[in-house]
Amino acid sequence: MAKLPFMTGRYKWFLKVLSVCAEFKGEDPDAECRRPTSAKEYNITTDNPALLEKTGIEKSADKKVKIYTPVKTHFYNEKSSKLPFMAGCYEWFFKALPVCECKSEDPNAEHRKPTSKKGNGLLCPVYNWMYPEADRKNKDCKVFNDPIHGHIELHPLLVRIIDTPEFQRLRYIKQLGGGYFVYPGASHNRFEHSIGVAHLAGKLAEALKSKQSKELDEIEEKLKEEETEELKSKQAELKKSLISDRDVLCVQIAGLCHDMGHGPFSHVFDGMFNPEADPEADPEHEDWKHEDASVAMFDHLVKNNSLEQEMKDYGLELPTDLTFIQEMIKPEKSDGTKWPHKGRDKEKTFLYEIVSNKQNGIDVDKFDYFDRDCHHLGIKNNFDHQRFIMFARVCEVEGQKHICSRKKEMTNLYGMFHTRDSLHRRAYQHRVTKSVEIMIKDALLKVHKHPCFKIKGKTFDLAKAKKDMEAYANLTDQVIEQILHHGPCSCSNESTPSPLQEAAQILQRIMCRDLYQCVGELKVKGNEQEKIEKIKETLKKELAKAIPKDGKQDEQDNFEIFVAKFDYGMKNEDPISDYTYFYEKSNPTVGFKIPKEEMSDLLPKHFSEKIIRVYWKKDDKSLENAKKCFSNVKSMCWASKQEENNDDSKDTPGDAQGI
Repeated sequence: MAKLPFMTGRYKWFLKVLSVCAEFKGEDPDAECRRPTSAKEYNITTDNPALLEKTGIEKSADKKVKIYTPVKTHFYNEKSSKLPFMAGCYEWFFKALPVCECKSEDPNAEHRKPTSKKGNGLLCPVYNWMYPEADRKNKDCKVFNDPIHGHIELHPLLVRIIDTPEFQRLRYIKQLGGGYFVYPGASHNRFEHSIGVAHLAGKLAEALKSKQSKELDEIEEKLKEEETEELKSKQAELKKSLISDRDVLCVQIAGLCHDMGHGPFSHVFDGMFNPEADPEADPEHEDWKHEDASVAMFDHLVKNNSLEQEMKDYGLELPTDLTFIQEMIKPEKSDGTKWPHKGRDKEKTFLYEIVSNKQNGIDVDKFDYFDRDCHHLGIKNNFDHQRFIMFARVCEVEGQKHICSRKKEMTNLYGMFHTRDSLHRRAYQHRVTKSVEIMIKDALLKVHKHPCFKIKGKTFDLAKAKKDMEAYANLTDQVIEQILHHGPCSCSNESTPSPLQEAAQILQRIMCRDLYQCVGELKVKGNEQEKIEKIKETLKKELAKAIPKDGKQDEQDNFEIFVAKFDYGMKNEDPISDYTYFYEKSNPTVGFKIPKEEMSDLLPKHFSEKIIRVYWKKDDKSLENAKKCFSNVKSMCWASKQEENNDDSKDTPGDAQGI
C-alpha cells in the first residue's frame, strides 16, 4: 500500500507547528503575528537557515528549538467561514512544495537541498514523496465501484486482461443461470463476480503475506539475541514459503480468470446440457467441467492478445507463472505422497487453497458469490469473510503448509457451509429455477447439431464448441435470443416443425410463464445411491403409463427426472472436522484438526441428502395422471423403507426395547 506523506512522518515538523497554532482560533486574520502564550520545544531535522528564517524557528543552545508561528494563524474566523488554507495563511508552505523534487528518496535519508528553486525560492526540507518508486509502475491501476466490496483498485495487468473480448464475454453470462426468471434481482453476471474474486484473492494473499513477514521479523529478532540451529532452520523454512509480490499477482489473475470457461447460463451448460449432449457412452466423450474451458480460454486470451511481454514487464516469469495460474484455476488435490503441481514447490501448498480450495472448499470464490448472490437474491448472508481473512494464517500441518484459522472461528465456518446449503435450497436448486433451466437445456439440445443454427456466421456443434475457444468465445446467454428470433429454415415444413422451431417454442413457453410442472419430490439419504437408480427406473416405468397413446412415447419429450443434491460441498463428509485446520492463539504456527469430541452436539448427523423430482413437460390432462403415478411410486418407496426399519429393529432388540 502506498503511504501518504503524513503517514510516513516527514511532515511531523509541520504538524508540530499546527499544534502550536491551535491557540489562535479566534484571532483577527489581519492582526500582527505574535508569539503563542506557551512555548513548546521540539527536535528539528534541518539546519536550513532559509527555513528557520522564514518559519521564525530559533535554535537554542541545547539544540532544541522553540517554535513560534510567523503566520496569521486562525483556524476559524467568526466573520468568515473560510478555512485557513483558503485564507492563504499557509501560502509559504504550499509555495515550498513545488521545490521538493526528492520523489524517490529513501524515506530515512538525510534532508538535502533540491536541485532547483521554484516559487518563492524557499528551500524546504519536506519531500514530495507521495508514492514509493516501486508503486509508480502501478500508476495505471483502475478503481471499480463494486456494490459488494466497495471501491476496488486493480493492478494494471488485471485491467489489461479485463479489457479483452474473451473476458468481456462474461458480461453476457448470468451468474445464477435460470435463477433470474425466478428472482428478479438476480441479474448479475460472471463479469462482476470474477472481479470480486480477484479482489478477495489479493486481500487474502496480502493478509497471509503480512503475517508471514511479521513471523519472520520475530525470528530474526530472536536470532540477534541468541543464534540457535532451531531458529535458523525455522528462518530458512519460512523464507522458502514466504509469499512474494509475484505470487500475489498470479493469485489475483487466477481469481479473475477462474470462471472464463462458463457456457450459456453458467452451470446449465456444463452441469445439465453437456452430460446429455456429450454422454459417457460416446466414444469421443471427455470428462469435461467448466474449469477445463477456463484453463483453455485463459491460454487463448494470453496468446490472442499478445500478453506475454506485458506479463514479463510486470515481473512474471514465463512459462512457470502461466502454469501456476492454470493450476490454481483447476487444482489437483494432493494425496500427500507426490506433489502434483509444477508452478510452485511443495513449500507453497497453501497458495492453491486461495481461489479454488480442493482441500475443504473454503476459498475466495465462495466468499464472493455468497455475498453477491445473497445481495441480489435478497437473502441474508450469515458468513463474514472479512473475519476469516483477518484470522487466516499459514501453518505447518504434517509437513505441509496450509491456510488455517483460529480455533474459535469454527462456528463462523459452519455458518458458511450452512449458507451454501441454504442458497442451494432457496435459489440454485429451487424447484421453479430448475424447471426453467431444464427448459433451456432442452432447447439447446434441440439445436446443438442443427445445420441451420449459426453463431457469428459459423455452424458448429454446441457440445464441441468447448474445444474451440474461438467458437466458444461467441457462445453466451444470447444464444436463446438467436433461437427465439431465428427465421424459418430449409428443413421445416407446415406439418412438422424443425428442431430449431421446437427449441423456439420451448423458450417461448418460458417467456409466457408456461413452465414444466413439478409432479412431486421424494427425499433420499445421500449415501443411498443404488436406491436412487432403482427409484428412477421405477418412476420411468410408471410415468410411461401416463403418456397419452396418441402423443410421443419418448421419455425426453414428456418428463424429466432430476436429482437435486444438497450437501456441505464434500458429499456426505463434514468439511470442518475432516478437512479443515485450525491453530491456537498461544501457538499460531502449528495447525491441527479439531477432535470430534470437541465438536458441538447441535451439528447435523448427515451432511448430504438428495431429492428426486419429476417434471412433467406437457400441460394437459396427462399431468394429473403423472401425479397419480408419482404418488404410487412414493407410497411403494415409503413401504419399502418401513420394512427395512422393521428388519433393523429385529436385528437390534436392545434398541427396540429402549435399552
